[in-house]
Amino acid sequence: MTASRRAAVLGSPIAHSLSPVLHNAAYAALGLDGWSYGRHEVDEAALPGFLASLDVEGDGWAGLSLTMPLKRAVIPLLDEVSETALAVDAVNTVVFTADGRRTGDNTDIPGLVAALAERGITRVEQAAVLGAGATASSALAALARICTGEVTAYVRSPERAAQMRDLGDRLGVAVRTAPWERAADALAAPLTISTTPAGANDALAHAVPAEPGALFDVLYHPWPTKLAAACAERGGTVLGGLDLLVHQAVLQCERFTGIRPAPLAAMRAAGEAALAGGS
Repeated sequence: MTASRRAAVLGSPIAHSLSPVLHNAAYAALGLDGWSYGRHEVDEAALPGFLASLDVEGDGWAGLSLTMPLKRAVIPLLDEVSETALAVDAVNTVVFTADGRRTGDNTDIPGLVAALAERGITRVEQAAVLGAGATASSALAALARICTGEVTAYVRSPERAAQMRDLGDRLGVAVRTAPWERAADALAAPLTISTTPAGANDALAHAVPAEPGALFDVLYHPWPTKLAAACAERGGTVLGGLDLLVHQAVLQCERFTGIRPAPLAAMRAAGEAALAGGS
């Protein structure tokens, strides 16, 4: 019988999160009968108190997953933060070490890279990013690892444009910015990563070229988006938010449990079943 251990995802809102489904499926596949993964509604104001209230050793806390709006707010509360997380000023994973330290990391970035690699995309000469929020920052950091040329970010304001160019400078990737009104141009790139909210890229579906490049649309509900469906219809390689969610969760699971590799297939199947209403 495995010793009892706990993990959970924090955020606000959090009821929609698929993370418990993915992580608990992993624990079952690994035979970790004493492990459990839950969810807690926690906003920025409540985060310090929540962390302080945890009896890490007594309750067997292994780690936490963080979603919005906590990825930046948690940083001052940690003992150590990885270079990957510091690069984008966002932590989505906290691991509690044996000596009681809180260590922060970002698995969204390597998760993006791993999801693309699974589909055979390990190097591109150019890329485009739709949006300029927190997920766009992670996308840009992922592209810094696989894009050999310029990345064009399509944004809605000069302030966001400046932020993306500054981030590109820090990451060592050439970033050109363009106004959102020209976002259809993104679809000519070998790889486009869309980080926009639901419905924001629907109007681009009509602009998909006859031979599209790859599209990574980070939404998983509703799925497929109109843009993803149009790309798939024309034979393009399409990845969705579940691909990112599963791959980053795999890395979190490995950090929490110390077991590698985490069961990718079981986690994906559980996520697919949940989205289909099967759980």
